[in-house]
Amino acid sequence: MFILILGTILAIVLYVALGFQYQDVTYVDAKGQTHTQKGKAREWKSRPAQVLALVVLLVAVLLSCVTVVPTGYTGILTTFGRVENRTISAGAHLILPWQNVVKMDNRTQKVQITTEAFSSDIQQVNLQLSVNYCIDQETAQELYRTVGINYYENVMYPRVLENTKAVFSQYTAENLIAKRNSLSDQIAESTAADMKRYGITIVSIAIEDIDFTDAFTTAVEAKQVAAQNKLTAETEQAQKTMEEEATARRAVIAANAEAEKAVIAANAELEVVKVQAEAALYAGEKEAEMNKRISESLTEPLIQYYWIKQWDGKLPTTVLGDSGNYMIDLTE
Repeated sequence: MFILILGTILAIVLYVALGFQYQDVTYVDAKGQTHTQKGKAREWKSRPAQVLALVVLLVAVLLSCVTVVPTGYTGILTTFGRVENRTISAGAHLILPWQNVVKMDNRTQKVQITTEAFSSDIQQVNLQLSVNYCIDQETAQELYRTVGINYYENVMYPRVLENTKAVFSQYTAENLIAKRNSLSDQIAESTAADMKRYGITIVSIAIEDIDFTDAFTTAVEAKQVAAQNKLTAETEQAQKTMEEEATARRAVIAANAEAEKAVIAANAELEVVKVQAEAALYAGEKEAEMNKRISESLTEPLIQYYWIKQWDGKLPTTVLGDSGNYMIDLTE
């Protein structure tokens, strides 16, 4: 629009300035003398310079009707300041001379925010956040209409700060470090919900640095040292207990082994005795059976036979009575 107005004014000035020419005027006075006055009369006359002025005007009109939107930007079309309900993509476009294009960056942008917050136990925390975001190309004109081109400063930055403080106030100072990733996700979710109605997409929010006061840091370090010492003592005690339990288990195992060994030995001895008794019983039964068979097989003639067979030819020196009450010595 500015180029069109400037070109129009310049063309008009050139056209008028170059169209008029001053001519010399010659006249005769009362005495009959001829006089010439230079540049006294003004005369309109078409000249090539006027054509140049028209060309300048035409070029200005053409330039004001062409706009170029760079790659990564969205063009917001306005007519006499009124935002149109459509956007212009990257590239060259023809517009009306009285229209204007506002270029808004639709690429993913990154900003760093330094702020402070308080934990639930009223510990001050200094933070450094990095926020990645981009705008929706389809609704960029609505964002420009309702918020303007400074949408980050006007709506996004305050919401990030508010959500950060709200999330940090839910945790104690000790839990903040352990839940660093969770904190980033919660802040991003809250901010994304707030920015969605403006057509702003929160790509990610990362907590790059968390810094506590020196007093709190010293207290945390002392607590960690105490906890580590306690853990070491508990570990040593547990190790000692395990060793004692292992020694006791070994003693029980050894005692059980000795007892089982004694039981096995006693059972083995009992089995031996049992086998021996059974063998003796069997031998006795066998001998009795043999004696029985022998007694059954003996006859008087057979006894006489064995007696004669075993006699060595010597007469007996003593004789017992029938009742066994006396004995006679035959040698006398």
